[in-house]
Amino acid sequence: MIKNSIVKRWAFSVLAGIIILIIAIGVSIGFILKQQYYNSVEMTLNSRANAMVLSNFNSASVISDENFIKIGKSFVDNFSDKNLMEVWVIDKNGNVVVSSTGFSVKGEKYPDYDYAKASDNRKGFWTGEMQSGEKVMAMTYVLPQTDNGANGAVRYIISLEDVDRQLIFIWIIISILLIVFISFVVTSGAFFINSIINPVKKINETASKIAKGDFNVSIEKHKYDDEIGQLCDTINNMAQEIGETERMKNEFISTVSHELRTPLTAIKGWGETIRSAKEDDSELIEKGINVIVNESERLTDLVEELLDFSRMESGKLTLKVSKLDIVKELNEVLEVFRERSERENIDLIVNIPHNSLSIMGDKNRLKQVFVNVIDNSFKYNKKDGFVKVSVECTNTEIKVIISDNGCGISKNDLPRVREKFYKANNSQRGSGIGLAVADEIIKMHDGKMLIESKIGSGTTTTLILPRKNK
Repeated sequence: MIKNSIVKRWAFSVLAGIIILIIAIGVSIGFILKQQYYNSVEMTLNSRANAMVLSNFNSASVISDENFIKIGKSFVDNFSDKNLMEVWVIDKNGNVVVSSTGFSVKGEKYPDYDYAKASDNRKGFWTGEMQSGEKVMAMTYVLPQTDNGANGAVRYIISLEDVDRQLIFIWIIISILLIVFISFVVTSGAFFINSIINPVKKINETASKIAKGDFNVSIEKHKYDDEIGQLCDTINNMAQEIGETERMKNEFISTVSHELRTPLTAIKGWGETIRSAKEDDSELIEKGINVIVNESERLTDLVEELLDFSRMESGKLTLKVSKLDIVKELNEVLEVFRERSERENIDLIVNIPHNSLSIMGDKNRLKQVFVNVIDNSFKYNKKDGFVKVSVECTNTEIKVIISDNGCGISKNDLPRVREKFYKANNSQRGSGIGLAVADEIIKMHDGKMLIESKIGSGTTTTLILPRKNK
């Protein structure tokens, strides 16, 4: 089990944050509703301190305590909202003289009376529990003083039990909705996370197998065409590409080993032949020395090609740029192939200008490219075939065109012939890196190498080099 998995991070960060936020919203809604309900009750109480109270108590008739009690009883008897709230009448000494319920209020606390006396607007509010345990909200309104200095107060009391029950019911409904919403968030989030985690696990397992050298594995096609699906396709393609590269690398090692072994075997064999030859057998000795020299040159060329490829892969392949005559360098290369043309009965057709064509470049590297491409034309040609080398020139570029009527390259192989280790035709000798090196050299000259071919009809390679004066 991964200690710091995506699921754990999602649960402890995203999901926990969402749940805390939802609970906070629910608590806030409950608090706001409670404030609104309680404010509504407070407004109801406050509305009772109106002209009706003043018209009953603020008059000249309030001249004695007996009159105050009589007026208070009349006020309570005529009070129309007894079913909604309880009302008390309090004398100037703070004693309850009349109650709408008729029950004794002895021992009851009513701090709102003290708040009202200390208030500028003669009103005081209190929320608490009565002796019976009933939760109430009360408001006391202190009457203005009369001419004789007498005054008292009227107290309104509303039970909060029904209000609290309604608030609890609303809060239960809100809680159920929040639980449903949280469940939806958890379920949808878990589904979404699993839609990522499960493919990622498969990708991780496949990548581990690839890392261990198993390139035949593949990830099952993802059901969604999204980033995960594209990643699965990329991993599958990568495995195929790595597998193909691994195959070509092994073939390359096998081919290079064979290429090295063949001249070494010839050199060793002729070396032993010369050592055991008689001194007067000069013809055999000369033939053996020629074979040893030729095979040594072949080994040297192969090693140089491998070194160039290594430099190219490490980015250390460099050019020694100077002004050169492309016609002169090309003619020197063609001289090497004239004898081969006669020996293999392949017609070498040359169509290049006699005048010099100057460019800036590395003459040895360009010769290497010419040799590689022309050698391929001879290598994959047939008797009585031809290899044609021509040059076309404009003010901005020079084209060296090398064409043949050999076996050609298939449509599937053509895009890959410049890849490292790739060999379109394994019947001929070669390391499979010559065109990769040649293509890199041409690119380093800011040029292009274009290859056109059709199976059975030959190949045309066009080397395009820009004309630079300096």
